[in-house]
Amino acid sequence: MRVLFVVQGEGRGHLTQAISLEKLLRENGHEVVEVLVGKSESRRLPGFFIRSIQAPIKHVVSPNFLPTRANRRANLSRSVMYSLLKLPEYYESMCYINRRIRETGADLVINFYELLTGLTYFFFRPAPPLICIGHQYLFLHKDFRMPKKNRCASFLMNMFTRLTSLGASRRLALSFRAMKDDEKHRLSIIPPLLRQEVFEQEPTSGEYIHGYMVNSGFSEYVSRWHKEHPEVPLRFFWDHWEEEPIRKIDDTLWFYQLDDHEFLRQMAGCKAYASTAGFESICEAMYLGKPILMVPAHIEQECNAYDATLGGGGIIDEGFNLDKLLAFAETFRPDPVFCTWVRSSRYIILNEMEKYVAHDSMQEMYMVEEYV
Repeated sequence: MRVLFVVQGEGRGHLTQAISLEKLLRENGHEVVEVLVGKSESRRLPGFFIRSIQAPIKHVVSPNFLPTRANRRANLSRSVMYSLLKLPEYYESMCYINRRIRETGADLVINFYELLTGLTYFFFRPAPPLICIGHQYLFLHKDFRMPKKNRCASFLMNMFTRLTSLGASRRLALSFRAMKDDEKHRLSIIPPLLRQEVFEQEPTSGEYIHGYMVNSGFSEYVSRWHKEHPEVPLRFFWDHWEEEPIRKIDDTLWFYQLDDHEFLRQMAGCKAYASTAGFESICEAMYLGKPILMVPAHIEQECNAYDATLGGGGIIDEGFNLDKLLAFAETFRPDPVFCTWVRSSRYIILNEMEKYVAHDSMQEMYMVEEYV
């Protein structure tokens, strides 16, 4: 089958999921004809994604969270107001997505949580079936319990999640653990979609703390902690493309531009991992057996962090207090059940993809027979 991807370009999670799925589809005889990446002017597409994806990549202007002035957490009201001003451009992006679906001859469209894909299916009704993939769809599951705080933000996030999947044949909810499917919401529960490079790592327990922050403003927390504990080596990755590839503060604090091969290599050798709670990197750290400190930057990451703590994968903090992480690391034990669940992902996900295309093709065949 010919498959077209539409990917939200915020952070690294959806991008690495797209890399993993493209490789899986190609290895099983399918073709990814094109990858459309929704991005804003404030984000630059990481080099690792451009190097890893084999299909042609095209960009579309898309809504994204805008950070606060301190460049830490997302500013919801500012993001909404900015998006309203950009509506004409977003409409042009929807027209472009619809045109690319038609012109590439795609048999299937896979959406990695890009809002404009759902809206394109709502307004233009493209013919190929749509499958949506993301951890966020788990929050719609009838048995999932949201964090009790920020109920309004949780409601808005779930509304956003539904909008991304308007017209979808199926929502594939990436989950830390196995759960029953939810047919009412057209939800299948699937394991995390990790890249092959993760499985090739050989974890060791080093002396440094590894980290990733989606907004570079969090570096102030890290620098402040470092001044009090200069003896602890810290290696943090950030999305700060104006900086040089490696910014060495001193002998024990380094900031890196996001390079996924180096990111995974250093994660495999670290003592512990601190992150702004993106789903993908939490799963990578859990699979490699690393204790995790999560510092959510917005409501979606708050849900990721809350869900990860239910299985004992990590702890939550508001400002990269690495003392808590080091204390947690003393008693942390990896979860072998999670690793088994992750390793089953290739078969489960491929089965879901082929099942819905086969179902769509059978429906078309029956329609032709009835017409004849």
